[in-house]
Amino acid sequence: MSSSSPLTPSPSPLRRALQAIEVLESRLEQQRRATTEAIAITGVGCRFPGGADDPRKFWELLSQGRDAVTRVPASRWDADVFHSDQANTPGRMVTRHGGFLDGLEYFDPGFFGISPREAARMDPQHRLLLEVAREALDAAGQSPDRRANRNTGVFVGITSAEYTSLQLQAEGPRSLDTYHLTGNALNTAAGRLSFVFGLHGPALAVDTACSSSLTSVHLACQSLRRGECDSALAAGVNAILSPVGSIALSRGQVLAPSGRARTFDESADGMVRGEGCGAMVLRRLSDAERDGDPVLAVIRGSAINQDGPSSGLTVPHRPAQEHQSVVRRVRRG
Repeated sequence: MSSSSPLTPSPSPLRRALQAIEVLESRLEQQRRATTEAIAITGVGCRFPGGADDPRKFWELLSQGRDAVTRVPASRWDADVFHSDQANTPGRMVTRHGGFLDGLEYFDPGFFGISPREAARMDPQHRLLLEVAREALDAAGQSPDRRANRNTGVFVGITSAEYTSLQLQAEGPRSLDTYHLTGNALNTAAGRLSFVFGLHGPALAVDTACSSSLTSVHLACQSLRRGECDSALAAGVNAILSPVGSIALSRGQVLAPSGRARTFDESADGMVRGEGCGAMVLRRLSDAERDGDPVLAVIRGSAINQDGPSSGLTVPHRPAQEHQSVVRRVRRG
């Protein structure tokens, strides 16, 4: 005669509902943690005025309080020809100074698998991005074999395209070819990084004027938290190749005639233009710690907004920054 064990009673409807709620609460907590997780900076590369060609030199420049503003290099334009002491003078600018990089014309195209003909059409900003991004990836321990086909997003802050105008002025429209297009389009500045380094995450160029680089970092952090990529390359670049921008800013009385930016000082008389390139490799902090990546710093939160109507299109609006809680959102993050 066989015996059978008693059947396990089915959980009551109330018990099943409580179990379902516990599962949902666990998923919600996991999602909350993912959307607010700290982001690790695991690699940095840079090119800044004053000889700050790597993070160590940049820190020395800052800690020593050195002035990186110089006279406009003769290789860019004749500072005296375009200068005027009188503000709002047509075709002239009120300053002879800015923050400029040395050796902007030097580039090794073969190192990146680029032909000399293609390199000649490439905006120097694109070349800088390749060099600095490679240094940041190497610093993060992402050697070529490790980063190939990796789910890495690329977010590039870039706002000017002066090189294309210079080429047209020098050679005319008959010189236009495919390399002119790929060498100057802002979207290609990001896409080329993915192409050269074998990165498969999102790739986009970001133009929010002076905040382009910071916005790129914010978007990279958001993409990591949403799981769109496992690592991200956030970068920003600017090169001052033509006097056109400075002339326009002088007409708007934006540039400092003194050639020095004295932020928050009563003697401040305007801004000083500068150029450079910076790149950071970002990862979710838990992933970086799990994989033993170097953690140079941690981003706890970020937020962005737009000021909307203010006293002028280019004028910041303090109440908007406060009332729309952009600062508070950063703190909560």
